[in-house]
Amino acid sequence: MENKKENFSEWYNEIIDLSKLSDKRYAIKGMNIWLPYGLKLIHLIDDLIRNYSDEKNFNEVSFPVLISREQLEVEFEHVKGFENEIYWVTKGGNDKLDIDLALRPTSESAMYTMFPLWIRSHTDLPFKIYQIVNVYRYETKHTRSFIRVREIHFYEAHTAHVNYDDSEKQMKEYLEIWKKLSDDLCIYYSLNTRPDWDKFPGAVYSIAFDTAMPGSRSLQVGTIHEYGENFAKNYNIKYLDGNGNLNYVSQTTFGLSERLLAAVIGIHGDNKGLILPYKIAPVQVIIVPIPGENYDKIMDYSYDIINKLKAMNIRCDIDKRDFTPGYKFNDWEMKGAPLRFEIGGRELSDHGITLSLRTQKKKIKINYDDLNNIYDYLNMVNNDIKNSSKKFFDENLIFIDSLDKINEDKMVKLYWCGSKECSDKIENISEKAALGNIYSENSGGKCIVCGKDGRLSVFSRTY
Repeated sequence: MENKKENFSEWYNEIIDLSKLSDKRYAIKGMNIWLPYGLKLIHLIDDLIRNYSDEKNFNEVSFPVLISREQLEVEFEHVKGFENEIYWVTKGGNDKLDIDLALRPTSESAMYTMFPLWIRSHTDLPFKIYQIVNVYRYETKHTRSFIRVREIHFYEAHTAHVNYDDSEKQMKEYLEIWKKLSDDLCIYYSLNTRPDWDKFPGAVYSIAFDTAMPGSRSLQVGTIHEYGENFAKNYNIKYLDGNGNLNYVSQTTFGLSERLLAAVIGIHGDNKGLILPYKIAPVQVIIVPIPGENYDKIMDYSYDIINKLKAMNIRCDIDKRDFTPGYKFNDWEMKGAPLRFEIGGRELSDHGITLSLRTQKKKIKINYDDLNNIYDYLNMVNNDIKNSSKKFFDENLIFIDSLDKINEDKMVKLYWCGSKECSDKIENISEKAALGNIYSENSGGKCIVCGKDGRLSVFSRTY
């Protein structure tokens, strides 16, 4: 297997193939097949997102994939942000359609034509929905599994509020959801307010979650957007307030994609394969029976352990394949299973278990009764992942105070005046783009380019 530090790009592609997450050999570039293990992984991430959204009183919906040209043309500057990425459907069978249809690149234009039908009064607000669907964007750059694809597994939340202040409270609520999710995935990140020229088309402002990845680049793993009344005025989304006046709603959105999985793969994995936080591991505990005398009793004991774990809501399995134990050990390390149990004649006679953590080299002898503490061991794995992830992030986001240091192969923090001219100069000499001002960081300093007053900001080469 490729060495992660020496050739991250090749390692990344190889680990996806070997762990059987997806198959990119489908006939259409950038539209990959989700294989069973990868699909289970992303669905477990979806489950976390659903749980945290539902806790905040969101309701899940599912909109059609097709959007009419008429719906899109309402969208002023928003559609311009996607006009070169839209897939158009122009025929039904052999007949030319009366109006062209687009595969959704995102769902504002689909949803917001319906909002005026659903939102009539202040009693309908706040209005909070989300969907987890595929969106489609004609990606012309080099495609890369889970990072840059043409069919994107996408979570999008959309809200409407009585005023801007209430929608700002929603933006804070998104950050609460994200904090829980990023903790589950053991991902550290920089929260950056995108420059005006790079904000979501139609937004008042956009905040992105950017994480450091191997390969000296950053990855945008999620965004939240404050729309204010911009979309409401174009789609005529109004409500009747308590005084009988009609007002435009204020809106927000929150977007996440399969890039979350890319971050988990790239940040946590090692030269043995995937390393998975336990909440998203398809198999949290794998049992490998060791052939020998009393093998039937070893299997019975293994099933006894499985039944106990399942009663504790642990995702677990017994590897009964006709391979050597060594092969199975390596295979489950490749798949990132957090815990491995070895059950042989000695474990049977001692009524014990030999436990291996994916994040540690040593083996631990535990008793059968210690299964009651199984979540302690799973949390040990997560703590190891967090410590490693935090160390990596801290080493790959550094502060610089001179343009002479701009070509460091890392994300950099620096003082920047916010101008496009200074941003372009930095990008021209380093290929590092402005990710924006660090959110809630108000410390000031002199712009590293022009010397004018600036704010602490992040620049990076990006995926």
